[in-house]
Amino acid sequence: MPGWVARARQVVSAPFRSLRGRDLSLHAAAVTFYAGIAVVPIALLAIWITGLIAGADRVRRLTGRTIGALPDAIGAPQALSALIEAGLHLTPLFALASLLPATLYGEGLRRAFVSLRMPGGEPLVGWRGRILWLPLLAAAPALLLAMFLALPSTSALWVRGGWYSVLGVVLSFLASWLVLTPVLIWVYRYVAPGRPRWLSTILVGSFTAANLSGFLHGFVLFCSLPLNLGAPFGGFDEIGGMVAVGLWLYLFHVIVLAGYAATRSASAYQTRRES
Repeated sequence: MPGWVARARQVVSAPFRSLRGRDLSLHAAAVTFYAGIAVVPIALLAIWITGLIAGADRVRRLTGRTIGALPDAIGAPQALSALIEAGLHLTPLFALASLLPATLYGEGLRRAFVSLRMPGGEPLVGWRGRILWLPLLAAAPALLLAMFLALPSTSALWVRGGWYSVLGVVLSFLASWLVLTPVLIWVYRYVAPGRPRWLSTILVGSFTAANLSGFLHGFVLFCSLPLNLGAPFGGFDEIGGMVAVGLWLYLFHVIVLAGYAATRSASAYQTRRES
């Protein structure tokens, strides 16, 4: 094997050496379980607070064109519209009740990160994850509002068709990338244990956010396919849809955990170079 090929393989495989002996698929499935409980409460809280800040009518106006542009093969527009309306009509009491399950996502991420890094675990791992996830919940309305402000332009380009659709996808990808980047930087730097170096966290977090942005756009494409999701489940389309969303969430978390492993590896390399 040529020397340059061996070096290239070593560079590519280096970030994931820490995953040897770890069942990444099992950890991603565990985080997906937590996410399945937390994702709707997180969305409801973010939409509710965004509506309080920007106004419910403005949120409906900013999201209306996007809902209309989404493919409806598996009912994505109806589901998103119902979620937004439920979030805008959330009461303070229900918002407080949603806070507990919303923080479960931070617990799931922390448990997975700790298990990948420290097989022996750490004390109060669940509460550490929940508390460290709270700042992201507080920042969610600002991130969501930034995305909402970009939606009308990208959706209008998508509806026009042709090369305008391509431009709309590119702009939507960039908007999602910019929103996801600070989220992943916080997750890798603070929700995860160990405090990796800032430069490594920013670079790998941004790269992982780009991958997740593309992955989410792939899910939108998946929603446009004329699939009979209920066929493997005796014709129950609702069950098929839930399983499909769960599968995409699982793959989403495989990417997140792989990015964490790459962050750790890059941080260790940066430390060795500076010592």
